[in-house]
Amino acid sequence: MNRRDKGMEIRRAVLGDAHVDRAEAAKTDLDTPFQDLITEAAWGTVWASDGISLRERSMLTLALLAATGNFDEIPMHIRATARTGASKQDVLETFQHVAIYAGVPRANHALKLAKATYAEMEAEP
Repeated sequence: MNRRDKGMEIRRAVLGDAHVDRAEAAKTDLDTPFQDLITEAAWGTVWASDGISLRERSMLTLALLAATGNFDEIPMHIRATARTGASKQDVLETFQHVAIYAGVPRANHALKLAKATYAEMEAEP
């Protein structure tokens, strides 16, 4: 299996078919090369590696997003925890590390986003 196909397989496993289908349908000529890069590099190389578990990758991704202030993707990756096996306790521990090593305000905002996303997920049928 080539890197793009493996990336798409992992991406669907982590984010879910509905999310990936929406993203694929929204692609244009402008962002197709960028989406291909993400699929091959992030999903087909990094996430596809068997060096650590999807649960651990999920926690690392959330920590890095929070620590760098890239909050827009946190809800998507909170939703992914339902498929990666990262528990709410794992997420809390992750953001506590962020608080100590990257700053309380970033961890606090990330936790706020996590709480709201979990509430949305629990309200869904």
